[in-house]
Amino acid sequence: MNETTGVVRKSIWSRAREMAEQAPPERNRYVDFLRALSILAVVIGHWLVAAPYMKDGAVEGGHLLGILPWTQWLTWGFQVMPLFFLVGGFSNGMSWAATLRKGGSYQGWYSGRLQRLINPVLPLFLIWTLVAMFGTLAGVERGVVAMAAQLALIPVWFLSVYLMVAAVVPLTWKAWTRWGFASFWTLVAGAAAIDVAALRFGIPYVNFLNFAFVWLAIHQLGFAWSEGRLPPRTAFLWGLGGLAALGLLVGLGPYPVAMIGVPGAGLSNSMPPTLALLALGIAQAGFALALEPAGRRMLDNIRVWTAVVLVNGMIMTIYLWHLTAFVLVMVAAWLLGGIGLDVQPGTAAWWLARPVWFALYIAALLPLIMLFARHERASGSDREVPHWRLIVGLLLICAGLGATAAISIASPLGVTGVRLWLVALPFVGAAIAQFGPVHRLTRA
Repeated sequence: MNETTGVVRKSIWSRAREMAEQAPPERNRYVDFLRALSILAVVIGHWLVAAPYMKDGAVEGGHLLGILPWTQWLTWGFQVMPLFFLVGGFSNGMSWAATLRKGGSYQGWYSGRLQRLINPVLPLFLIWTLVAMFGTLAGVERGVVAMAAQLALIPVWFLSVYLMVAAVVPLTWKAWTRWGFASFWTLVAGAAAIDVAALRFGIPYVNFLNFAFVWLAIHQLGFAWSEGRLPPRTAFLWGLGGLAALGLLVGLGPYPVAMIGVPGAGLSNSMPPTLALLALGIAQAGFALALEPAGRRMLDNIRVWTAVVLVNGMIMTIYLWHLTAFVLVMVAAWLLGGIGLDVQPGTAAWWLARPVWFALYIAALLPLIMLFARHERASGSDREVPHWRLIVGLLLICAGLGATAAISIASPLGVTGVRLWLVALPFVGAAIAQFGPVHRLTRA
């Protein structure tokens, strides 16, 4: 068994090494490094803050940030979704500019991106639909089924936002090429105005507009990076400015320290994003780009670069399935009588046990990667999708992903215990956009 595992590991590493050696010399490896770093930080953060424990024979869903308030400061380092949007801006800007130079179309450009991002999500939806359905029919308490499904599918909210941000790249890129940094500061002003409207005047639901203003602003900084407008020294000043702004917003303003939601807190900096999270994003982008020269020198090492290539080849699978691995480990511990869950979160014993639990999460995640990473290697659309199909498909997909994060696929009513209409939205959207597993099988 060990010999077989070693052969598989060597094969995976060899393929990654071959791909790493074939990377063109002009490729900015630091972009891939930041992408991998941001997703892995999110994974570690999720595994750390989720702190379930046994109480009176039942599992309580503890949250570390609520149990130990000082850990909320750690979110300034672990909430790194801004880096992912920074990288997205770089990649989307470079790719769209190349498409324009070659006379390519928006449909051809965006359909490939949409397909690569949604294809890995569909198996996750299908598996958890079956789990929720058969769990309910088997008599598992609906609340337990809903909690497991909600936790496992938390990652999909991000995709709905990123897909929308990528969808408007032709407009944001045009704004960047025409107005430069003014297009960024306009979005910052919009985010500030939205927070004033929501927090000062109490206008309901207006704060959800900051899903656009905040993430589009960070995305614009990616455009600036792609054109060399943020050299290291300048970027460092941006980092200092963003950090100073964040300190003022948290210290003197109404914003909480935590850059993610904390159960029971009146205000979340991430759902929806606030001006404080935008300031954190500016700080992270500035410091990350200030370190780019050192990072690129580090990535000249073929072993380090191979590791980055390896992680990027399965990055969406890691992100989408890491909480499913967490749920599997928790279920196993519960079935074994709550083994390991009798330690109070935040205690010294709890911290000392983290390496063991992380090893178990990784062990549960590896088979999922082996099973589902191939969906990331699906080829892009081999023909242009009609514009109306692309837009309708995108809207249905994003509606399904967003609703899943908000209300869960599990239903407290009905025989199946599943909101089948919600589950259907991403699949119907993929079908309308003329891609997904069904279309790949048809072409094969």
